[in-house]
Amino acid sequence: MTLIQITTTILICWIIFIISWERLSPYRKGLPFFREGFWVDLVWYTIIQSYVLKIVIFDCIIYPLQHHIGWHGLQFFKELPVALQVLFFLVTHDLYIYFFHRLQHANKILWRTHETHHSGKEVDFLAGSRSHAMEIIINQTIEFAPIVLLGADPAVIPIKALLDAMFGMFIHANINIKLGKLKYILNSPELHLWHHANYREVFHANFSTKFAVWDYLFGTIYNPGFKPGNEPGNWGLYYDYPKDYFLQHAFSLKRFDERKLLKHKWFRFYYNIRPSLMKLVLGLFGKQKSRPARRHCAPPEPVETYHTLNT
Repeated sequence: MTLIQITTTILICWIIFIISWERLSPYRKGLPFFREGFWVDLVWYTIIQSYVLKIVIFDCIIYPLQHHIGWHGLQFFKELPVALQVLFFLVTHDLYIYFFHRLQHANKILWRTHETHHSGKEVDFLAGSRSHAMEIIINQTIEFAPIVLLGADPAVIPIKALLDAMFGMFIHANINIKLGKLKYILNSPELHLWHHANYREVFHANFSTKFAVWDYLFGTIYNPGFKPGNEPGNWGLYYDYPKDYFLQHAFSLKRFDERKLLKHKWFRFYYNIRPSLMKLVLGLFGKQKSRPARRHCAPPEPVETYHTLNT
């Protein structure tokens, strides 16, 4: 088997394991598997966007950059064991992500590239894939360009990509787990699910991705010892956010009110394409009676809560 086949097999097994874990020990009980936004996250963010941006980041940015500067890495770095190379890039990139993540929450412009990630009110293993295209381009270019430019072993890229995917699913997974003393080193749903809650206390807290040590080290940890709550208002953003992939990207450039746009016939047609297709698919499989497709004829009423805990 090639390394790509091995990493792909491991990833598939991990997905099955995480899904099973969510069913057996949920952090939020009653969270449906096919929750709101599931197909957008799976089809548009996980499959289509990931495939397109892989081409953009490697074929249009990193490899042309390497060819332009004519740099083929450092000899001493090439001689390091692959495990040490992977560990080096895991730690250094995770530290970068911590600071960039903090900046995204503090800067109004960068927040526009990050709010998509916080828009879901039902967070599970797939929710981590929901990230603005520009955020992915920035972070993954900075992540993988040094691997190529320093001349790391080619195996480092698929191994690190695998670890990224596995950990991203883990920290967003709807699983009830406590790591004990390991929580001071590794991140977990116990900490990161709070980061996706709609509370002022966590808007500037729990920024770590893989290593929780950064939050403890720089004083941004928040772990009250209880859960945010199970109401939609306890999670996600405190303002309305589009449900559609393209509208989510458009919203980052120009704010708009979906209710006003729904007055236009062309917008109503576009807005109902996905639920209409889902209704058709479910009808073909004879499931229209057991699970009717959800129509998005109008977005939900605005959530005007931005919780503050009194602890």
